[in-house]
Amino acid sequence: MKTSRSAALASSLILGAALTLAGAGTAQADSSAAAVDYVALGDSYSSGVGAGAYDAASGSCKRTPRAYPALWAAANSPSSFAFTACSGARTGDVTAGQLGPLNGGTDLVSLTVGGNDAGFADVMTTCVLQSEANCLARVNEAKRFVDTTLPGRLDSVYSAIRSKAPSARVVVLGYPRFYKLGGSCVAGLTENERRAINGAADHLNTATAKRAADHGFAFGDVVPNFTGHEICSGAPWLHSVNWVNVGESYHPTAGGQSGGYLPAFRNVA
Repeated sequence: MKTSRSAALASSLILGAALTLAGAGTAQADSSAAAVDYVALGDSYSSGVGAGAYDAASGSCKRTPRAYPALWAAANSPSSFAFTACSGARTGDVTAGQLGPLNGGTDLVSLTVGGNDAGFADVMTTCVLQSEANCLARVNEAKRFVDTTLPGRLDSVYSAIRSKAPSARVVVLGYPRFYKLGGSCVAGLTENERRAINGAADHLNTATAKRAADHGFAFGDVVPNFTGHEICSGAPWLHSVNWVNVGESYHPTAGGQSGGYLPAFRNVA
């Protein structure tokens, strides 16, 4: 259950600064993975924000062995594993700072990116702290960005990946819907707001899948795995607003990484 809007207002600056894109399935080893050179790129959904047990050496990137790339690597023992995903990353950050490990011998690449470019943090801050009308307007603004600007940014990062790793299988993963409609939440956002946010996630996933396909990349849809595990469900795999650790708000838990993201990646990797 989330705090009331009046209580939320007191923490608006903290939430705005920290909300950055920033149950368990059993990993199944693939005997063919031993010769694979694997590189994991992306934002906080790939670094594992929300899953805990962060690697101190990763600093503000907040990479964790509980994130789906590390779980897959632990189960499959690839010949090499480079984990450069970082909390807060946008498409330009991936291109500028994460592609170093890629080369002609890279066999497998995973990636989540686009949510920060589309303004996920600001959408959620607006919806938690302002009126329903303002929330819906901000969601529509984000969807327009996805339609007009994001495709070109995705093309840039996808082309850069392919240029550096011409033979790699590239798997682009999407984002979950955040809310179970008609669920157990009795405070916080309105049902219209939750529906609009879910619709924006679908909109982003559709655009991302289209750009990935146009580049010959595979797309891993995580929505089916998270169905029944959204916020307001009986067994959520996503953090709601967390006023003790706001940076983890709206990110997958360890269960969301192992039960939601890992199977989606494994199925197409």
